[in-house]
Order: sequence, then C-alpha cells, then structure tokens
Amino acid sequence: MHTAFRLLEKGFEVVGLDVINDYYDVNLKLARMKRLGIDPGALEYGKKTEGNDNFSFVKLDLSDAEGIRNLFETENFDYAINLAAQAGVRYSLEHPEVYVESNVQGFLNILEGCRHCLVKHLVYASTSSVYGLNTNNPFREEEATEHPVSFYAATKKANEMMAHSYSHLYDLPTTGLRFFTVYGPWGRPDMALFKFTKNILEGKPIDVYNNGDMQRDFTYVDDIVEGISRVVLSVPEGIESVQGNYDTNKSSAPYTIFNIGNGKPVNLMDYVRELENVLGKKAEINFMPMQAGDVQKTYASTENLLRAVDYLPEVGIEQGIREFVAWYVDYYS
Repeated sequence: MHTAFRLLEKGFEVVGLDVINDYYDVNLKLARMKRLGIDPGALEYGKKTEGNDNFSFVKLDLSDAEGIRNLFETENFDYAINLAAQAGVRYSLEHPEVYVESNVQGFLNILEGCRHCLVKHLVYASTSSVYGLNTNNPFREEEATEHPVSFYAATKKANEMMAHSYSHLYDLPTTGLRFFTVYGPWGRPDMALFKFTKNILEGKPIDVYNNGDMQRDFTYVDDIVEGISRVVLSVPEGIESVQGNYDTNKSSAPYTIFNIGNGKPVNLMDYVRELENVLGKKAEINFMPMQAGDVQKTYASTENLLRAVDYLPEVGIEQGIREFVAWYVDYYS
C-alpha cells in the first residue's frame, strides 16, 4: 500500500495484486485497499477493479499461473515490484508447504510474466534472514548466504537464485532487496511492535525472546518505500569484469542485490523501553528462550544502496515508534 501511494505520487499508473488470504486480519487488508479507493464489495477473483486515479486492483493468487500470465499479457507492464510472499519465520516451522506455493511457485509465475512481456525491471523483496548463520556484522551483500536457519529464509534465498537465472538466460533485469525488520503504520499484526503495542495497551504480558538479548536493524516503512521507488528506475546492467569471480550481488547478468536497513542495530530491550515511553505505560515481560529459526543480531551494511541510488534510511526508532503508535491508537480507536 505504501509503495503504491509513492509510485502514484511519482506519476505511475499502478495495478495492485493480492489474494487477501486470512494469514492475518482480513479487515486490515481491506482497510488499506479502501485508502486506495477500492470497494471491497466490488472485488471478483481475477477481475480488475478501479480505485483512485491511476490505481486499480486485481484479487489474484501468485501461484495461479494462468491468472498471472493473463494479467501480464493484458497490462503489458513496464515495471514489476514483487513484495508479496508468505512471510514470518515461526509460521514456516509449521506450514512449510505454504511458503513453497507462494514464495517459490508464485515467484516463478512473476518471473515468467516478466520474461514473456519484456518487463524493463523486476524489483522483489528478499530478506535479511538470508544471512542466517553469518555472524559478520554488518551484513554485506557480497558475503555468502548459504546457511539459512529458517525455511522462510530458504525460500527467499531461492528467489535470489531464481532471479539470477532469469537475468542470465533471458536478459531480464532484476534487483532483490534484503529488508531488515520493517515496521510502521498499517503493518502486519504478527510483527513485534504490533504485538507489543496491543498487549501493553490491553495490560497483557509481552513475550521477549532470547531473554531480551537480541539486536535488530529496525527499518521504518517510509524508508523502505523511498528505497524501492528509487531502485525501480535504477536498472542493473551486467558487469563483464566479474566473470569467474562472483560476489553474491554482482554478475555478468543484469542482476543485483541491495540491503535496505537503518544501519544502526538497536537492542530489543531499548526498543521496548522506547515503546513504553511513547505509550506512557510499562510492559509486563515474559522472557523467553531463543526461538527456532531466529538469529541474535541483524545489522545492514548500506554502502551499496547509497552508491547506487544516493539514499540511506534515516528514520530512527523514536520517530518511527511514535508514528506507529499514533496510527494504532487512531485505527483501533
């Protein structure tokens, strides 16, 4: 939703896509769509629904190969931005098959649509989780990412490899963006800030994993969106000199990878304390052991993003948490 608004501001015509499943509150998804002028009651699977000026929406499953193919052939897109995925590290422990359907088969359908319709540039969401067991901080795009610790991360690593093969075979320009702990208004209810805010306001305890000994490179949604809007027009080209000596984000194919993170890891307990300050209410904390699939620290190197599109994320947790809480209190009255 945030990306759609930014692209509309820049003068693009935007077609949004979502299957609107029940992984989390459907009403929140529909409320986002209403902001873009879409009437949820008018939705029909596979059919285009008009919204605000230059925005339209199609309810469609990424894994529906025929539906995706028809959409690309009908719309003849110049650019494609794939932010859709089955997200969540912990959910992948119980439902791995859902991740294959959405993140692997669904992404293949997007690649095929881009290939056959000669899309100028595909930008897609990867994740900081691909760094897995890597403990070199900050995480640099050039480093190996061969040891994911969650199945979710494995599917997103697969996306990067699939994208490279299409860039090489079909000269399709692709850019993967490794997001670092995105948060902000209208976000997913399964993310930490959302759950913490809800429970603190309701007087319920919050679960803090690894006994609070965790660091995250929290990245505000507006920073993510600004990065996306710049990257989409920065079409990668192959680099001849890297043949036989590949970094993971450089290739002789028109392919690249960027981190988008704040570049300033924050202790999880400092994050909780800042939330308490904004809410004016103390949290009751259940300290929990480390969860399977989690990592202790994430920290993005952002030098390559700055060099490519002259942008670095800039919103700190004080402002970001304040903006989220203001939205949450307003939305949930």
